[in-house]
Amino acid sequence: MAMEVTQVLLNAQAVDGTVRKQAEESLKQFQEQNLQSFLLSLSGELASEDKPVDSRKLAGLILKNALDAREQHRKFELVQRWLALDAASKTQIKTCLLSTLSSHVLDARSTASQVIAKVAGIELPHKQWPELIGTLLSNIHQLPPHVKQATLETLGYLCEEVSSDMVDQDQVNKILTAVVQGMNSSEGSNDVRLAATRALYNALGFAQANFTNDMERDYIMRVVCEATLSPDVKIRQAAYECLVSISSTYYEKLAPYIQDIFNITAKAVKGDDEPVALQAIEFWSSICDEEIDILEEYGGEFSGDSDVPCFYFIKQALPVLVPMLLETLLKQEEDQDQDEGCWNLAMAGGTCLGLVARTVGDDIVPLVMPFIEENITKPDWRQREAATYAFGSILEGPSPNNLTSIVNVALNFMLTALMKDPNNHVKDTTAWTLGRIFEFLHGSTVETPIITHSNCQQIITVLLQSMKDAPNVAEKACGALYFLAQGYDDANSSSPPLTPFFQDIVQALLNVTHREDAGESRLRTSAYESLNEVVRCSTDETAPMVMQLVPVIMLELHQTLEAQKLSSDEREKQAELQGLLCGCLQVIIQKLSASEPTKYVFMQYADQMMGLFLRVFACRNATVHEEAMLAIGALAYATGPDFAKYMSEFYKYLEMGLQNFEEYQVCAITVGVVGDICRALEEKVLPYCDGIMTQLLKDLSSNQLHRSVKPPIFSCFGDIALAIGENFEKYLIYAMPMLQGAADLSAHVSGADDEIMEYTNLLRNGILEAYSGIFQGFKNSPKTQLLMPYAPHILQFLDSLYVEKDMDDVVSKTAIGVLGDLADTLGGNAGPLIQQSVSSRDFLNECLASDDQLIKESAEWAKLTISRAISA
Repeated sequence: MAMEVTQVLLNAQAVDGTVRKQAEESLKQFQEQNLQSFLLSLSGELASEDKPVDSRKLAGLILKNALDAREQHRKFELVQRWLALDAASKTQIKTCLLSTLSSHVLDARSTASQVIAKVAGIELPHKQWPELIGTLLSNIHQLPPHVKQATLETLGYLCEEVSSDMVDQDQVNKILTAVVQGMNSSEGSNDVRLAATRALYNALGFAQANFTNDMERDYIMRVVCEATLSPDVKIRQAAYECLVSISSTYYEKLAPYIQDIFNITAKAVKGDDEPVALQAIEFWSSICDEEIDILEEYGGEFSGDSDVPCFYFIKQALPVLVPMLLETLLKQEEDQDQDEGCWNLAMAGGTCLGLVARTVGDDIVPLVMPFIEENITKPDWRQREAATYAFGSILEGPSPNNLTSIVNVALNFMLTALMKDPNNHVKDTTAWTLGRIFEFLHGSTVETPIITHSNCQQIITVLLQSMKDAPNVAEKACGALYFLAQGYDDANSSSPPLTPFFQDIVQALLNVTHREDAGESRLRTSAYESLNEVVRCSTDETAPMVMQLVPVIMLELHQTLEAQKLSSDEREKQAELQGLLCGCLQVIIQKLSASEPTKYVFMQYADQMMGLFLRVFACRNATVHEEAMLAIGALAYATGPDFAKYMSEFYKYLEMGLQNFEEYQVCAITVGVVGDICRALEEKVLPYCDGIMTQLLKDLSSNQLHRSVKPPIFSCFGDIALAIGENFEKYLIYAMPMLQGAADLSAHVSGADDEIMEYTNLLRNGILEAYSGIFQGFKNSPKTQLLMPYAPHILQFLDSLYVEKDMDDVVSKTAIGVLGDLADTLGGNAGPLIQQSVSSRDFLNECLASDDQLIKESAEWAKLTISRAISA
């Protein structure tokens, strides 16, 4: 095989499908039969200067994919396989890779750079290949610029692959020195400067220590700012990308440079090529994100000891920053509203303006209003659209009181523009702005309502009329209606102003879903989302009309299931529609089952509806399965114990959902539906529990299932135990060790980053919900003694959570609840154990003093059960 590997690699890229398939099959076999010689021949191919470029490139790509994969379990397998290869072969492969960096073929060098970084990502954490960084750094002093360029590219990829604690500070300093020198204007080759600038972008996370040193930081910042002025557009863009990254990673170090950065970004926004100007705006958006986070976290009040003080860069730059952003709004593109992925200067400027409004609040209004007033009535559509976009952008941030009077004047103007403006862009942005007005300035929290019985009819008429406009405008009108309805969600008034128009609104939205062009601009999806919201926020008065919707939507779902002989494209559209219809039925089920009279009438449809949902599962599409599962969960909740009659037929789909590791969202939702069914059926779920528990335990033991599904599975143990009570006895020997193992892992995670901490708290909460359900399920049963052996571990878990001090409020509430459940169920038997635990004193007292009402209530109940258990 090694002899003909070149030909096979070329065949794998052939136009002829048969030849290509055969070659792919040969490569796969070679890889499975002898990984070692497979990797050796690929690295030899990549390194060989007399082989064709195409075969070298593919050899490198296959090598890279043999070392890394997206799925965690697959990645783990590949890493283990590499580590198991014999040392001599690995050395030979690495020698080939390093020699490829001096190849004259750019594609070969670039691929080798990526593969070297992947190998380093595996080996450096295992203390292997310690000489790599030294070898690369010695390459930097080579004369041919192409070797320098490839080496800098490799260092960049390496910093992306390896975590910063794997490289000691001395080597970090050397890497940064090499990279920053490569960026210098004295460097003759633009390719080298570009590779260096991109490498710096990846290396910034390693530069913590260097950024605390004034001299080193000044030097890095100077070189980056100089690179933003390079004659080469790619270098300028890469330099701005570095600035954006610095703005979020080292915000607190920016003060000395901010004035200079404003000057260069302003110049770029005004006159540079679009990719560069976009990054220059992104710098200010990033500063806004930082300041919004800081102000939210500290509530705007800074004590001297806060970690990251806010420097109010945006507030200081306002007088010059806002005019610069307003200027960009006039640089729209003719067809930007038709292109979903479009991103240009005007859109970036408007987005940044919106972030500025959220950062500084009321201060932005007087700076933007003159621009709006001057341009809103101009004959040129660009000026009218820019003024409307500016207005829509500043509606979130300033206090509603400050905006209400302006909005009241603007509302009529906007409604007229939406009906009569000759330009599609202006109408699109006007409908979007109306949506923003309804989202941020309408609802029970706003003192002065902007929508009243007197103007509601005009608003509805205009929105329904706009739903007949071009798809992009109609989609925004549906969005505006969504927020209009949402504002009445918690309205206490018996009859919100929408009630008289309910029938017309529903009919108009259904008409939109049937438009020939409803597939464009997300229009159909938007119409169903709005319909769901209108139903969700409807009142008892309109319940009969919601009831009339049921057969209509069911018929539509039925029709999608009858369609025959579809092309794959049509099948995909069909699946999307089925998902939307199942989602709509879910909302209707929840609405109608919320009150007894409507629930009673609705039940006549339950059998038919369940029949449709079961037919949906016959279609192979993950999104539809998710929506159908959620709808069945809602139906189970609505029908209660009567749901038992569907279980024999539904069970196989439930099991399929629990086995669906690939589409893990389906698995997660199915786990949630098991909970709904347990609550609905209670002990009637017992015949299905063996199968369900077996599958849940398998899911937990699998390293293929996405970790996010594991917390809800634990919580589901609690639902099952609550439903079947002491019958859970036979599952204790399987479930409890699983819970204990997970509890031990989740108790101590000091020094973890935010993402891991968030997941850990979800996991803790799932474990605690399981314990809580099990204790409550066994309460008052003669078998409570079976839980005694697990009590010491559970109390120890609660104690260690308290000691770690990194629980969020949700976990605190569940944890103190478990303490109460344990005392309540085990009573006097557990009294002595409880008395020894830290939780029953310090944690309890802390929760009793909590500002959070829910934690306090749980703690008061726990206090009661504990004192009963101790005195028993």
